[in-house]
Amino acid sequence: MTGSLWCVVPAAGRGTRVGGHCPKQYLPLAGRPLIEHTLERLAAHPQIAGLLVTLGADDAHWPGIAELNGKPVLTAAGGAERSDSVLAGIDALPAAVGQNDFVLVHDAARPCVRLDDISRLIERGSARDGGLLGAPLRDTLKRADAAGCSARTEPRDQRWRAFTPQMFRRGQLAAALRKAAGDGRAVSDEAMAMELAGYAPLLVEGAEDNIKVTTATDFPLAAYLLSRTVT
Repeated sequence: MTGSLWCVVPAAGRGTRVGGHCPKQYLPLAGRPLIEHTLERLAAHPQIAGLLVTLGADDAHWPGIAELNGKPVLTAAGGAERSDSVLAGIDALPAAVGQNDFVLVHDAARPCVRLDDISRLIERGSARDGGLLGAPLRDTLKRADAAGCSARTEPRDQRWRAFTPQMFRRGQLAAALRKAAGDGRAVSDEAMAMELAGYAPLLVEGAEDNIKVTTATDFPLAAYLLSRTVT
């Protein structure tokens, strides 16, 4: 794919599993808010033209970033669920982003994504109807029972962990998210909405250090990974 594309970053959630006095994305990571690391990493990619961040309606912590690396940073009001926030972000993209243009969606809590992985997703996903970064399951997978005991071992063949960014055409993704909402289907990521709409998103293997900061114990690991400055 030639040219550039925008990235939607849903950041309207609170990340309650971390705890703390403010939403997870604003907690300090290596001396700065987590979300700043993520946005700067995305803005450093040469093919990303701009960022659209969706915020909670009562967000008093957003630092008012308007530009990074010479690229615009826009904001829009998010929704109650991630899928609502992503759709709001897609709808708020500049008119110059056509319905057939690809857009990226990336978690605010994934500050360690590698630029090379984003490039590979763009290159391979644009040859199809889009795709997502991920990694094949390598650990043995267990099914727990109600008591928290291992009931059985599940097959791991053809099973992947889903990461972000995920990349789809603006119009197709918006339509898929609206259809899922209209059907009462809760979707955990954009690829699931696309799957429900009849698409088969391409899985593009990325580095497993593209971690999602979810609990308090993830912050030291993310700080270590950032210190390695691997792109």
